[in-house]
Amino acid sequence: MTFSPDELAKRQAIIDHCILMNSSGLNQGTSGNVSIRHGEGLLISPTSRPYASLTPEDIVFIDGDGEPHGRWKPSTEWRFHRDILKTRKDANAVVHAHPTYTTILSIHNKEIPAIHYMLAVFGGPNIRVAPYAIYGSQELSDNAIEALVDRQACILEHHGMISVGTSIQQAFWYATELETLARQYHGALLLGEPPLLTDQQIQDVIDKMAGYGLSDKK
Repeated sequence: MTFSPDELAKRQAIIDHCILMNSSGLNQGTSGNVSIRHGEGLLISPTSRPYASLTPEDIVFIDGDGEPHGRWKPSTEWRFHRDILKTRKDANAVVHAHPTYTTILSIHNKEIPAIHYMLAVFGGPNIRVAPYAIYGSQELSDNAIEALVDRQACILEHHGMISVGTSIQQAFWYATELETLARQYHGALLLGEPPLLTDQQIQDVIDKMAGYGLSDKK
């Protein structure tokens, strides 16, 4: 199987970030999945394959009609990866994982409110929770897309999280920032309901830090 240099780099980046999800503590086992826009479709990690065993040939291509091409089946969550990349023209990569603190909040259906100014990097004063739907379903995809409107990440109720970015590196950066905020919120809740920044205070930060964070631009 021969790939162009661009496609080979994307396939390897998916493998590298799947491994990084687990080594960084963002994910466990093979429950996470990663995708990158490619041509009229996307490249995505396969289902239930140990990340350390993956080679570029194991990554699955899903075409514009949703048909998979590869030696393995795609991640069971391929549907929301496809739908997000179709809907979000600003996004070129999607990260889905089950980080511990974000998942704790997801179990309690708790969005992350404006506890810290870093929430501004996600585009607004909260990280929304997408209502529960069974994994791999169109309902879950629809719920996630709605929760991601004007946001770079969302929480999936009783499930985990999704982040998007202009690159896989940026999407992973957002995933890490989300878990950090979730950990801080969890800790703050142990002391009681925390005071919050106002919507205007978050907007002031959004205006001030336009372009802040990991970017592809030099």
